[in-house]
Formats: sequence, C-alpha cells, structure tokens
Amino acid sequence: MAKTKELSKDVRDKIVDLHNAGMGYKTIAKQLGEKVTTVGAIIRKWKKHKRTVNLPRPGAPCKISPRGVAMIMRTVRNQPRTTREDLVNDLKAAGTIVTKKTIGNTLRREGLKSCSARKVPLLKKAHIHARLKFANEHLNDSEDNWVKVLWSDETKMELFGINSTRRVWRRRNAAYDPKNTIPTVKHGGGNIMLWGCFSAKGTGQLHRIKGTMDGAMYRQILGENLLPSARALKMGRGWVFQHDNDPKHTAKATKEWLKKKHIKVLEWPSQSPDLNPIENLWRELKVRVAKRQPRNLNDLEKICKEEWDKIPPEMCANLVANYKKRLTSVI
Repeated sequence: MAKTKELSKDVRDKIVDLHNAGMGYKTIAKQLGEKVTTVGAIIRKWKKHKRTVNLPRPGAPCKISPRGVAMIMRTVRNQPRTTREDLVNDLKAAGTIVTKKTIGNTLRREGLKSCSARKVPLLKKAHIHARLKFANEHLNDSEDNWVKVLWSDETKMELFGINSTRRVWRRRNAAYDPKNTIPTVKHGGGNIMLWGCFSAKGTGQLHRIKGTMDGAMYRQILGENLLPSARALKMGRGWVFQHDNDPKHTAKATKEWLKKKHIKVLEWPSQSPDLNPIENLWRELKVRVAKRQPRNLNDLEKICKEEWDKIPPEMCANLVANYKKRLTSVI
C-alpha cells in the first residue's frame, strides 16, 4: 500500500480552527475534501499535545524489517556461533542488503552481545546424569554441611601466565619502555604444579609437586599436608575431604589410606571442576602472583605460598556460603 502524503501545516491549523468554531468532523472533512478519519486524528492530536505537526523522527528507519529481525534472532538462537557475515548473506538472499555493523546493532538492540565462548569440560551423558544427581541430592543441604568440607585440587602455575594479558597505560611512543613491557622467554619460562586445600575457615597448606605425581606421591602429599591443614583450620570431628576422580585419587591404595586415617570422602561427579570452589581461589592466586612478577621458578613457588596465605578467610567463607548457587546453575 502506497504511503499517503502528509497534510500541510496550514490545512491542519484550519481543521483545528473549524473544530473550535463548532463544526463536526464530517462537515470539516466535506468542506476541506479530506477523510473523516484524518480530520479526527488531527483534532485528537491537537487536544492531547496542543500541536498539529509531527515532530522530526529520532533517526533513520530500521533497514531490517521486523520479519528480518525475527529471522536473524531465530538463527542466532539455534546456532549461537553464527557470524555477522553469515547473517548478512542470509538477509541478502531474502532481498535485504545490510552491513555487518547493522547486524551487530540489531542484535545488541535485541539484548544480545558478542562474548568469548566459555571453555568447559566435555560432558558425556553419564557425566551429565552424575552431576545432576549430585546437585539434586545436595541442593537442600544446610550451609553447616559445606562448612565441614575440606576442598582440594591441583593446579599449574606458569612463570609468565596471567602476566601476558595485562594491560598498561602508556603514551603513543612508549610501547617499549621497560615499565610498559612484560618479559617473556621461550617455552613460557616453565611452570610448577601445586596441591592445595581450603575450607570455609581459610586456606590450608600449599604444596609444590615435584616431578610426575603418582599414587604413592599423592598419598605422601596427603600425609604431609591434609591432616595438618585440617588441624590448623580447626575442622573438628566429622569433617569431609573432597577431591576429584583422578585415577591417583581413586586408586585402591589411596582409598585404603584414607579409610585407615578415618577420613570421610565426599562422593564426587566426574568432569566437574566448576563444582569445586577452589577453582575461584586458584584464579585469585594467579592474579595476585602475576602482580608480583616472579623471576624464576623458585621465586614463583615462594610468592605462591606467600600469596596463598594472604587470601582472606572471608573470601573462603563466602565461596562456601554461596555453594547452593553452583548446584542451582548445574541443574
């Protein structure tokens, strides 16, 4: 349907004048040769806004029709990895020519934004069922139950890890000023492996793993660090030890060692690092260590232990207090 031409300001003002003079809609329409609906719309606008002219539009009309927006939203909802270029080609095939910038603006207007895809463990059906079972079984556990848990894990600390992504404030020609650079070496400068634990009361001992860890080394680490950490954190009686399902952790000899020490172990679903709040502490530790810029692996180990001990107990308590949110997210 073709667009109708807007009435001039003079005609609109005349319609209002005739209405104020007591004429009805039909009489005015007949006298001026306009439609009754047009006369009525102008008079209603004048009564509501005290003006007869249309205000300038806030911008250019959308290049993508509502139907086109629905099409690209449907595509993105079904395939989130779809690129803007793919959407441009889809609309082009439908007869609408737009740029990638227009696509981006449209998606943002619809509440979407481009984000880096999170890396998560590859979950098989058995993993999904086990995670869901764990979350449902513990969803209504009281906070006191989680306070009794001593969480543990291993992590890799790289000499130039998070440092490599840090940003600096500098002037245009000062890119290579030593203060604005991050030293690098071939092969990343090396790394160390750490074992650590924590509870709602704070961090436990942090141990550097030297060489390749096997079952025997793992049991030695537990013997030197687990029970001393539990005593230092005043876990009391009835505390529960958490570790994942790494073969070294679930080995028969390890299970017998834990049983001999009367240590209760929390049943844990495989492929579930996101359920272990110690992952948040590892991130906190890496950020803290990066700020101190260790020079070698021995320096890295020393700084890691210092910064691990500095992590406030309040942070640990908060991670445990909000554990139910993790379970809800899994479900």
